[in-house]
Amino acid sequence: MPKKNIQIIFFLLCSAFLSAQSSPDFSILADKAFQKLYQNPDDCINYSLSILNSDKNIEHKIVLRNIISQAYAMKGDYVQSVNISTQKEEPDEDKRLSYFMQTFGDYNLADQYQNLDLYNQSQRIISNLLSDPKLLKSEDKKMRITVAKLYQLQALNFGISRNHISMLENLNKSDQYIDYHNEENKIIAIENNIFRSSYLLKKNKTSEARKIIENVILKLEKEENQPFLLALAYENFSRYYFIKGDYHSSIQQLEKGLANIENLPFNTLKTKIYESLSKNYFALHNDEKYHEYYKLYSENTAKIDSSTKEGIRYIVKLVESSQNKNIEFQKQNQLKRFWIIASVFSLIIIGLIIYFLALKTKRKDLKKQFEFFEKQKTRKKTIPLHTDVPKKEEILSIDKSTEKDSNKISKEKEDEILQKLEQWEETDQFLSKNMSLSMLSTQMGVNTKYLSEVINNNKGKNFNGYINELRINHIAHLLKTDPTYLNYKVSYLAEYSGFSSHSAFTTIFKSVTGMSPNAYIQEISKSRTS
Repeated sequence: MPKKNIQIIFFLLCSAFLSAQSSPDFSILADKAFQKLYQNPDDCINYSLSILNSDKNIEHKIVLRNIISQAYAMKGDYVQSVNISTQKEEPDEDKRLSYFMQTFGDYNLADQYQNLDLYNQSQRIISNLLSDPKLLKSEDKKMRITVAKLYQLQALNFGISRNHISMLENLNKSDQYIDYHNEENKIIAIENNIFRSSYLLKKNKTSEARKIIENVILKLEKEENQPFLLALAYENFSRYYFIKGDYHSSIQQLEKGLANIENLPFNTLKTKIYESLSKNYFALHNDEKYHEYYKLYSENTAKIDSSTKEGIRYIVKLVESSQNKNIEFQKQNQLKRFWIIASVFSLIIIGLIIYFLALKTKRKDLKKQFEFFEKQKTRKKTIPLHTDVPKKEEILSIDKSTEKDSNKISKEKEDEILQKLEQWEETDQFLSKNMSLSMLSTQMGVNTKYLSEVINNNKGKNFNGYINELRINHIAHLLKTDPTYLNYKVSYLAEYSGFSSHSAFTTIFKSVTGMSPNAYIQEISKSRTS
């Protein structure tokens, strides 16, 4: 063969080799982006955007947008998270996606709902996906890791609703779809073990929980550059020591976790660590450190809560405009809905003022007030599902009888909503500052007006009164049954109960119980020492 031809062939082979090296398989790039997600969200965003801007494949863009969306969620920026995950290159791109990408898109939506505390919506989407035999039987590696993440998401949903048995079952199912062939699989497996340890702590299986989390930490410490997972593991381990009453060791674990992410924008995890540190220092009566970390916790929480609210508004608007589903937000435009909600809240405020004044005139002394509160709690447990409408509501309904007749809720629908309310009351979601009539109606998938009518007719109060009474009954029960809470400041009790301020908490506490928080705590303390 002539020497010139040999040189040409060698040149072509080298070019092909270099070309192959400069254009690695997309799955490798995506896996690297997912790994960066747990190392530094900002680096992950920049890296993923650089690929996104040069890749013309629509399905690749969807995967990258999901990773970028998760990075923003880790930073606590839920508006950007929702925004990037819902972007589309073409209006009708959904119609041309493969089965896997349609499934991946639904997973992405379920993930967004969970980030925004809309757990019931997330759970419905995942339940529907996991009922598909084609999805569960697939041997495709991309499909299997997506199923693993779906089961993990569902486990977290069940954990929020305190269905711990179902939580563990879903974590075990998630493990079955992990094959450890890439970093994404390994990370999901580590997260599952951390969540499993958290489950065992809640079930008071502390020895088993400690063994799992110590193994996770030992493995992560041997690897390089895993700040998020290591911080999450340390935060989980600190709960073990907190339960044992070893607050110094708990603080040590939290400080290790914080050291890993202190200079990184993992703001949601930082907030959780700040909260745990403040609780530990409070237990140690170290007021200076308590106030230092409680201030950081409060500042971060305020930012994240604000971002969550904006994210909810954004995703609700998206659902209205792009999906034909049975969600109340679809049926009205944004401006009209705002005025309806404003009108409802105005009526609620008027009702609360009337209720506070009426309650104040009936209470004579602290002892009588306390007895009344105990009777109210007892009556609450035995109240039937269908009670007569209070006289005040009868009076209000006279002028609106014509309007109500045309939109009267059926008995079957009322029973269904009442059953959902009873299930919801078993969770602690009413402690969330973001809870509103619109948000609750979205979680339950029911009409806002129907939900408001059922609460008024069957609970004997409007929505705000209903939520506030659940919160007050919850914190009053903790004060009575757990001596630890008697040592907390009223400002912390207000924050814990979901109230926006100390004064609001005190006013509503007195309206429900007939006494101020301090007076109630004194009565409980006296009863314990007598």
